[in-house]
Amino acid sequence: MDHSRVPVLEALREFRRRGDVVYGPPGHRQGRGVDPRVLDVVGEGVFASDVLSLNGLDDRRQSQGVVTQAEELMADAVGAEHAFFSTCGSSLSVKTAMLAVAGPGEKLLVSRNAHKSVVAALIVSGVEPVWVHPNFDSERHLAHPPEPDDVRRALRAHPDAKGMLLITPTDWGSCADIRGVAEVCHDGDVPLIVDEAWGAHLPFHPGLPAWGMDVGADLVVTSVHKMGGAVEQSSVFHLQGDRVSPKVLKQREDLLGTTSSSSLVYATLDGWRRQMVEQGHDLLDAALHRAARIRETVAGMPGLRVMGQEVVDEGMTAELDPLKITIDVRELGISGMQATEWLRAHCHVDFAASDTCRINGQITHSDDERTETLFVDTLRRLVEHADDMERRPAVRLPEPPALELEQAMLPRDAFFAAAEHVPAEKAVGRIAAEMISPYPPGVPAVAPGEVITEPVVDYLTSGVAAGMLIPDAADPTARTLRVTAR
Repeated sequence: MDHSRVPVLEALREFRRRGDVVYGPPGHRQGRGVDPRVLDVVGEGVFASDVLSLNGLDDRRQSQGVVTQAEELMADAVGAEHAFFSTCGSSLSVKTAMLAVAGPGEKLLVSRNAHKSVVAALIVSGVEPVWVHPNFDSERHLAHPPEPDDVRRALRAHPDAKGMLLITPTDWGSCADIRGVAEVCHDGDVPLIVDEAWGAHLPFHPGLPAWGMDVGADLVVTSVHKMGGAVEQSSVFHLQGDRVSPKVLKQREDLLGTTSSSSLVYATLDGWRRQMVEQGHDLLDAALHRAARIRETVAGMPGLRVMGQEVVDEGMTAELDPLKITIDVRELGISGMQATEWLRAHCHVDFAASDTCRINGQITHSDDERTETLFVDTLRRLVEHADDMERRPAVRLPEPPALELEQAMLPRDAFFAAAEHVPAEKAVGRIAAEMISPYPPGVPAVAPGEVITEPVVDYLTSGVAAGMLIPDAADPTARTLRVTAR
């Protein structure tokens, strides 16, 4: 295919060249009605390019098939049979993917280190989760993706499951053995969905971890805004084989997706695909070398431990994305939350994620010598000033088995059940009626329908005292928890 073509961008350029006047949405009339104070911050180009797909980029009959052409080019670029653009982010795309495989009351194997959007999908759909617990790393207090044997045991115990949802890479960069999990799923004649939100860059360089479409996944969801070059909410479904019907997937997406898709998302997805096909290898090659230099420098700083190849050598995870730089800060006597707060306040640098133990920064094709130098210089300042920071109470981290909570009710049933708020200490032994997700990365410590335990309550209450955020809980202080009524 001709990857110099960018159908959406070409249609947008032509729309602007013609100077069409639109008597329908968007009401800002390509920026003419926008408050100048908004334009001063956002810029005129954003509004000039905010065009409806129908009666804008394309006509009422979609005779040009602009978006379809762009999706076909994307599929070809990444080795998929089909690709579908989504403008609602992978939080919605993963819901769509799950609904394309399982329906109300049906079972789906789900990796328990899933983002809260996955649990939200279970609530919306009424699907029964069969949790496949991740590979817990006791030393690092970190969850790596489950292994093929974990999936095999779950599938043997639940042969009526409709498929498997696997999350890889994790927010911290550890990657699953997708090929092995795919083989297990296909031996059981069920599809493998991969939530590869952090993996949009993986198809474009051989030095990166395996890309789901190359190693047997049936359906892969990516967030191109995370590690790629498209605007926020840019997501793509990638599909191959016949275990998931493209027609069913499109219907499920139509059920959940917006009817006012953003041309900004479509255009930047289209342009990013062209850039990666034409320049991606060289751009990512430079990023990999940049990340390697950062890793080497940071590893020499006292009090900082960079997670690297050793987690693969130890058998904790199958692969590691070297562009996601995860740094344990506990030897500095501070938490990852404190580190990110200090770096933002004193260096005006925002790291991608943090928790009680670590921080994470990602390097992409967009980084350059300046951002590379800034990355290491700000961490040097963090090391120098760590002793000046207030010592906060320690977070009581539970042992790995304590994180495997009993699922006593379906997430949907518990979420919509009659509920009451009780003091946290009184919630032990009760069934959760809410999600409680330390954020970032937003993986629920407690999902609706799970039985709350004392170690988890200790973790949440001590975590909040240490600076943990749990914005989805009814009481973000964790002093009270929402449980099903007796």
